[in-house]
Amino acid sequence: MKKETKKTGLLTAGMITLFIGLVVLKNNQEKLLDKLSPPANDVLSFPGEVHFKNIRQLTFSGENAEAYFSSDGRRLIFQAHDGDELCDQIYIMDIESGKTKLASTGDGVTTCSYFQYPHNDKIIYSSTHHYTRSCPPPPDFSKGYVWKLHPEFDIFRSNPDGMKIEQLTDTWGYDAEATCAENGSKIVYTSLSSGDLEVWTMNRDGSGKLQLTNRLGYDGGAFFSHDGTKIVWRAYYPETEEEILKYNQLLKQNSIRPMSLQIRIMTSDGYNQTQITDNEGANFAPFFFLNDKRIIFCSNMENPKGRNFDLWAVDVDGGNLEQITFFEGFDGFPIFSPDGNYFVFASNRNQAKQGDTNIFICEWVD
Repeated sequence: MKKETKKTGLLTAGMITLFIGLVVLKNNQEKLLDKLSPPANDVLSFPGEVHFKNIRQLTFSGENAEAYFSSDGRRLIFQAHDGDELCDQIYIMDIESGKTKLASTGDGVTTCSYFQYPHNDKIIYSSTHHYTRSCPPPPDFSKGYVWKLHPEFDIFRSNPDGMKIEQLTDTWGYDAEATCAENGSKIVYTSLSSGDLEVWTMNRDGSGKLQLTNRLGYDGGAFFSHDGTKIVWRAYYPETEEEILKYNQLLKQNSIRPMSLQIRIMTSDGYNQTQITDNEGANFAPFFFLNDKRIIFCSNMENPKGRNFDLWAVDVDGGNLEQITFFEGFDGFPIFSPDGNYFVFASNRNQAKQGDTNIFICEWVD
């Protein structure tokens, strides 16, 4: 295991505007009522989606993704932008009123936000704003589809209103994909600080950094189990000489091609690493069911060369695979509410315009 020191700093905040469609949703911590606008309709759900009840659309324009609940189930934190000239920023939506507020600085590009459980007094996200206020250039897709690993990304912590910003990572290279344990004690994230993309943990204030994975390849997108004893994540490990060469070439360009990502589980100290999925697709965005015995994730396993991503569920031992969504497009970034009664995901369904990805919520039916 590898340890690293931490550094914090105070940063300035900017502003950016983004219109998110108004949502009217009456709820309390235990029960969300079905009073959203617009009403549910057949466009929002598809045959076979038997676990969804009273599905509602929460955003209505732009690219909205990675929406995660606060620990009391009353708010969502997510990243969004509407327009090719804009970069993702972090927003917090109050589910009851539908009000959405900017939580990041409005500068640079941001990704991967999360509430710091259990009190939601802080949020975490990754950003490039401390290097430049401008959006970084988009990825070069001339050699195929790649994910850009902006080396300027560092992980920050702030109040939910965006104030009192602290920098939790400070090494040059990609630091992102951070989520929190339910007891608030640890943050799990992906870092390039060792020279390869590995899963790390740190304390809630950025101290006590510990590297958990050390195999050549990409390790990331990690979440803790509800009891905090396990971590689920996605991984791609090149094996042949050609795969290793291509992986290292892209890494030098701060990029990665999402090839055959597989879902893996380990204990929260980094031991007992086990592969859960075994297919040719790109499997990512895993999240534990409330009982921690099952995992929901996103995959294009039915057509690994295609762009049709559905949600799937599987037991932690790799058995009992079940398809959850059946929309011919993208469904991803699933998460259960803290009480397990509600479910949020991002999807291309019911687009207002080509390229839109919106956030949806429904009651979960076992």
